[in-house]
Amino acid sequence: MLEDRVVVITNARHFVGPGSAKVLAGYGARVICHDKEFSDPDNRSAFEAEFPGTIALAAPEPEDVVAEALSAQGRIDVLISNDAYPAVRAPVDEADPDEMRRAMEALVVWPYRLIGAAVPSMKAAGFGKIIMVTSAAPLRGLANYSMYATGRGAGNAMVKSLSLELASSNIQVNAIAPNYIENPTYFPPELTENEVTMKKMLSNIPARRLGQPEEVAELIAFFASDKCGFVTGHVVPISGGWA
Repeated sequence: MLEDRVVVITNARHFVGPGSAKVLAGYGARVICHDKEFSDPDNRSAFEAEFPGTIALAAPEPEDVVAEALSAQGRIDVLISNDAYPAVRAPVDEADPDEMRRAMEALVVWPYRLIGAAVPSMKAAGFGKIIMVTSAAPLRGLANYSMYATGRGAGNAMVKSLSLELASSNIQVNAIAPNYIENPTYFPPELTENEVTMKKMLSNIPARRLGQPEEVAELIAFFASDKCGFVTGHVVPISGGWA
């Protein structure tokens, strides 16, 4: 389904990155994975061994990620902005404005720079797909998590605007908005192994279970494929019916 398609995944060690690398490589994509953890050669080697055929990059800035990916493969067909940032609990009257700034930098400014760096090569090729992995949180709102939900909501809004801007260049821009997906970034073992906490959490999910990263990755694969060439500007929740 994705044979020979060049895919870049950011923050590949986090959120749905590992599951996406596995699924997309399995569909034949040439997968370039970025994560700051890959600045450690051992982490980089371990990831490439776990996901054969992938190329691991540790570029610190989004523009460098794009430049190194283009140097490695000559083009970027699919850009997956897999952004992760802690969901900090803070009532609005106790919240630290600097924490809001950090959330916006990670969830809005960094991916905006990444996309801005990748778009020129996509325009030159006459083709491109940009997929942001955001969150379902702003679709419903989360009390006491307004900083996180606001950052994610801004990412969803970015997708809507960029899809209109880039459609005439044959570049589709969509977002996948997960919640309650099992991954150590947001659901560490100390949480998932606590029966009382899990029982309470699962009661909030109509499907009564956590989703798996590979389920998100399958939706990403569809958006990345030629089967999805006339869909742009959508924010698709994947949250077991929560949103």
